Amino acid sequence: MTSTTSALKGRGAVTSATPSRGRDQPRTTVSDPTTETRTALDASPGGADRRRWIALAIVMTAAFMDLVDVTIVNIAIPSIQRSEGATFSQIQWITAGYALAFAAGLVTGGRLGDIHGRRRIFLLGIGGFTLASALCGLAANPEMLVAARIAQGATAALMVPQVLSIVHATFPAHERGKVFGLFGAIVGLGAVSGPLLGALLIEWNPLGLEWRAIFLINLPVGIAGLILGRRFITESKAPHALKLDLVGVVLVTAGLLMLLYPLTRGHETGWPLWGYVSMAGSPAVFVALVAYERRKTARDGSPLIELSLFRVKSFAAGIAVQTVFGVALGVFFLVWTLYLQTGLGWSVLRAGLTGIPFSLAVSVAAGVSVQKLVPRFGRKVLQAGALLMAAGVLLYLAESAWYGLAITPWQMAFPLVVMGAGMGLIVAPLTDAILSGVPREHAGSASGLISTVQQMGNALGLGLVAVIFFGVMDDHLAPAAIGPAFVDAFEYALGWVAAVLIAIFLLMFALPGRAAAETDESAH
Repeated sequence: MTSTTSALKGRGAVTSATPSRGRDQPRTTVSDPTTETRTALDASPGGADRRRWIALAIVMTAAFMDLVDVTIVNIAIPSIQRSEGATFSQIQWITAGYALAFAAGLVTGGRLGDIHGRRRIFLLGIGGFTLASALCGLAANPEMLVAARIAQGATAALMVPQVLSIVHATFPAHERGKVFGLFGAIVGLGAVSGPLLGALLIEWNPLGLEWRAIFLINLPVGIAGLILGRRFITESKAPHALKLDLVGVVLVTAGLLMLLYPLTRGHETGWPLWGYVSMAGSPAVFVALVAYERRKTARDGSPLIELSLFRVKSFAAGIAVQTVFGVALGVFFLVWTLYLQTGLGWSVLRAGLTGIPFSLAVSVAAGVSVQKLVPRFGRKVLQAGALLMAAGVLLYLAESAWYGLAITPWQMAFPLVVMGAGMGLIVAPLTDAILSGVPREHAGSASGLISTVQQMGNALGLGLVAVIFFGVMDDHLAPAAIGPAFVDAFEYALGWVAAVLIAIFLLMFALPGRAAAETDESAH
């Protein structure tokens, strides 16, 4: 549940629509459609234009579709592996390929919306996402499925960044609190419904489609969003938008691929020399990216990444937290699915139902943290979340070691609730905490970077599965040894996840003590 969450969170991100206090938000003119939309809405008592709520429903549906698509695939992975004979590397790339393409394209997607129009890029994204979903559902082999999943991630990167921008252009300021409350509910609903919907579709097996149904279900939703979006979403764009930094896009993508591709393929290919050379070379590419972005800023003020943001201590620390948190989630969710279905031999429906306590706990804790806890306790809520989630992971590890292959869903419920509650305390307020020290004129760029690094962390975590999960198992297991081997590997991976969560707790000391929402209120 990582792909849409950070793109939708954060009251700080709302400020990116505030007119014109820096290069990222140039001064608007009368010809700016965004300004015209806001003026019309603000002038009408109570915001009488009902079309804005239809537009909101459309972009919320797109965000929901993206979130469900991430969680629904995890539950289907063992079914894909059995029916298509996919290798472990291909299974990793079905998830990591999406996360990597999404991460690499988020900043670019947001900038394209500013340049060419947010409705236009949103429609292009949802149309491409729908087409890629069809290709996933019709994939003839694992290689085609991996390619289609990468296309899904790339088109989601066009679609998702426009959501906040469209909300800014469509809703007056006094209504945005209600709107983001609805978004929080949608994120929670997606976390609950994704695994369960995937399990039901695979168990029901409509028209004999098996796992393919989880992708093909996007078609009617995407087509409806495309048709209604053309009619009800008002176009908006920045009149003097920055130029697209193509060199920056190439360097970011190359650096990520040089790091993640060898991690994902290394175990299967016997860790060849080229893999180590590639991973060792990736930091040099990122150094070149930083140097180029500095020159780009000095030359024309249109870098892909606003490097000045990293001089803000809370932002730099928050970026580290978001990245490492993405690593933990990337590792856990993939190995958990393999443990339940391949290790324990559970049906897809049983595995899907097992995750409900976790998802419900995330939703409840996220709502409580934003509304009740963060305004009073600030950063301590996030740190408590990291410790609580680590405690849940360790409880899960202990129960898995105690019960072994005989463990039941009921015995998993308590550790999953503890983990979910901890995660809910983190995911909802983290973006506000990161953005609290960022100048308002850079809030939009900062939000895009936060989303990007979370997805980068997620992709890195998925790549590390080859090392900390498959790397501790024999390549050739007898059927009777598969279950115990997967249980042992799962417990080993949980130890790493707990250690990462403790590191996150320590990193959070660099975050601001007070939440962004509280800081904003005290300033008024």
